[in-house]
Amino acid sequence: MSLTPAFLDELRARTSLSALLGKTVKLTRAGREMKGCCPFHNEKTPSFYVNDDKGFYHCFGCSAHGDAIRWLTDHQGLPFMDAVKELAAAAGMEVPAQDRHAAKRAEKAKSLHDVMHAAADFFVQQLGAIDGAEARALLDRRGVTPASAKAFGIGYAPDSRTRLRAALKDFGDAMLIEAGLLIQVEGKEPYDRFRGRLMIPIRDPRGRVIAFGGRIIGEGEPKYLNSPDTPLFDKGRTLYNLDRAAPAARKADRLFVVEGYMDAIALAQGGVGEAVAPLGTALTEAQLERLWRVVDVPVVCLDGDTAGQKAAIRAAHRALPMLAPGRSLAFVTLPDGQDPDDLMRAKGAAAFEALVREAEPLVDRLWKHELAAEPLNTPEQRAGLKRRLSELAQSIADPSVKGEYQAEFRHRFDEQFARNRPGNNFQQRQPFYPMAQRRPGQKWTPPPPPVTEDAKKVRAAGGIDRVLAKAVLAGLIRHPAEIARHMEVLGSLKLADGALGRLFEAVVDVALEDRRDGTLDSGRLVTILARSGFDTVAHDLLRADTMPYSFTRADGDMTQARADLDEAIAILVTRPEVDAALAEATSAMQSRFTDEAFERQVALVNEQRALDERLANLVQANEDARALGPEDD
Repeated sequence: MSLTPAFLDELRARTSLSALLGKTVKLTRAGREMKGCCPFHNEKTPSFYVNDDKGFYHCFGCSAHGDAIRWLTDHQGLPFMDAVKELAAAAGMEVPAQDRHAAKRAEKAKSLHDVMHAAADFFVQQLGAIDGAEARALLDRRGVTPASAKAFGIGYAPDSRTRLRAALKDFGDAMLIEAGLLIQVEGKEPYDRFRGRLMIPIRDPRGRVIAFGGRIIGEGEPKYLNSPDTPLFDKGRTLYNLDRAAPAARKADRLFVVEGYMDAIALAQGGVGEAVAPLGTALTEAQLERLWRVVDVPVVCLDGDTAGQKAAIRAAHRALPMLAPGRSLAFVTLPDGQDPDDLMRAKGAAAFEALVREAEPLVDRLWKHELAAEPLNTPEQRAGLKRRLSELAQSIADPSVKGEYQAEFRHRFDEQFARNRPGNNFQQRQPFYPMAQRRPGQKWTPPPPPVTEDAKKVRAAGGIDRVLAKAVLAGLIRHPAEIARHMEVLGSLKLADGALGRLFEAVVDVALEDRRDGTLDSGRLVTILARSGFDTVAHDLLRADTMPYSFTRADGDMTQARADLDEAIAILVTRPEVDAALAEATSAMQSRFTDEAFERQVALVNEQRALDERLANLVQANEDARALGPEDD
C-alpha cells in the first residue's frame, strides 16, 4: 500500500495534535502553543512543546520531534500503517485500499502540480504581453498595483480555445483535462477552459498552485469561473490566500474571512494581509476547521448587501454545532452596498480598522437576526422567538458552551421583554379607577397607605429607600458579578444618604474598572474597598444575614438570590419615581380638583401599594426558604 502526500497532508490537517498528545501528556497553554513535561525523558521543568498550527511537537531537552503519525509510532509503538489507520478513523477519513498502482497515482499527482505551476507561469506571461492590455487596464481600474499582481501571481488567459493547450502540449491532453485546464466534450477536440479572463491562482497551504479563479474582462456570465474539483483541488476544503494569510494571522492574532479574491487582495495591498476567502460558496465545516487551526475567533467580514449578510448568518448557523470553549466567530458589518475592496479603495485601511473595532460576537449576530426575523407583538410570536433561540442553543455540541448560550438567550429575552410587561413601568400604564362617592362639599383624601406588618417594619427601620438600598448594596458586595448586569441603572442611581451613597458609588466604580478581566469576587471587592476607607462598613454589610433577603445571605440559593436582587433593584429604582409623581399629583389635587387628577392620584397610591407588596413578597420568600432549611429543599 502506498499513501499519497496529499492524503497524509489532509490527515495531519484534520488531526488536533494537542488533543492526541493530551490523552497521555498533561499540557498547559503557553501562548499559541501547549507545553508539558517530555514523555521521552524524565524532567521536572516542562520543555516539551506542541504546536497545533504547525502540526508538530518538539522537546528542547532531548530534541524529540515529530507529527501525529510519528507520535503514534515512536511513543505508542504502533507500526506506520496502524498509526495512519487509527488517525484516519478518528478524522473520519478512508485509508486508500491497497493498490499496486498507488505509487503511480502518487507520481501522477506530483505531475499535476507541475502542470498547474506551468499554467500559472503561462498566464503571468500573457498578462504582460500585448493581448493582456485589457486585463492590465482592469487591474488598474480596480486599484491593484503591479507589485500586488506579481505577489499574488495574477495572470491572463487569452481569448482562445487552444492557446493554453498548445503551450502545455508536452504534458498531454489527458493530464490537462485532469488538472481542470481543458474541457473534454465527447466527439470533439479538448479546448481551454479559461478564455479571455483575468487569472488568479489558488494555492494550497504549502503555497502550491492547485486551481484557478478566472474573472471575465468585460461583460458576460459567469463573472467568476473556478476550476472544477480535481485530485488537487477540493473547493469545499480550500480557502483562497490561506498560504499567505496564515503567517500574518498568527502574528496579528486575527484572521478575516471576506467574500472574494479581490477583497483579500485589496486588504493585503492596504496592509491587512490576514484575509482569506471561500471559493464562491458559503463557509463549510471543513473551512471553519481550517480557520480555527489558525486563530480562535476568525472575523467574518462579508459584503454589506442582503446577499452578504445572508451568507454571514449561514456561516453563524453552520459554526454553532462546532463551537468549543474559546472558539467562536465574530462579524463585521460593512456599509450597505460596499465590500472590503470598495471600502479600502474609497477610504483606506483606517476605515476598515474602525469597523473591525466594532465587530460583533457570534451571540450578538444570532440574537439580532432572530429578533428582527418577524414581529414580536403577541405572546405567540414571542414564544416563537424563544423556541428559535432554544433550537439554536440546542444545536451546539459542546455542553458547556450550550449551557452558556441557553443562559444568555434566556437573560436577553427577559431583558428585552420585561420593559413591555404591565407593571414594570408606572408611566407606561394608566389604569382606570372609578371615582369614589363623595358628599357635596366633602374634601377628598387619598386612600390610606398599606398597613401590613412587613410594611410597618420597613418604615420603622428608617424608610424603604434607605433600608432597601443597604440590602441591595450588601447583595452586590456578596455577588459582585451581578453589578455588570445592572451597571447602567446603578451608575445613574443617586442615594440621599451621604455615606451610603459614597459606598454605592465606590462599589460601582470598582466593578467598572475591573470588568475587563472578570476576576472580581466578594473578597477582592472588599479588599479594594478597604483601601478607600470602607473596610468596616463593607464587612458589616457582608454580615447582613440578619437582613430579610435571600441575596444578603451567605448560604442563599444563587438562582433565587439573583432573581430577588433583580426585583429589589427594580423596586429601589422605581419607588422614588412613584413617590415624586404622587407628591406632584397630590399638589395638583390640592390646587385644582379634576377627575383626571383624582384618577392619577389613585393610580399612584396603588403603585405605592404594589411596590410595598412586592417588597413584602421578597421578605416572605426569604423567610419561607429559611423555614424549609437545607433538609427540606
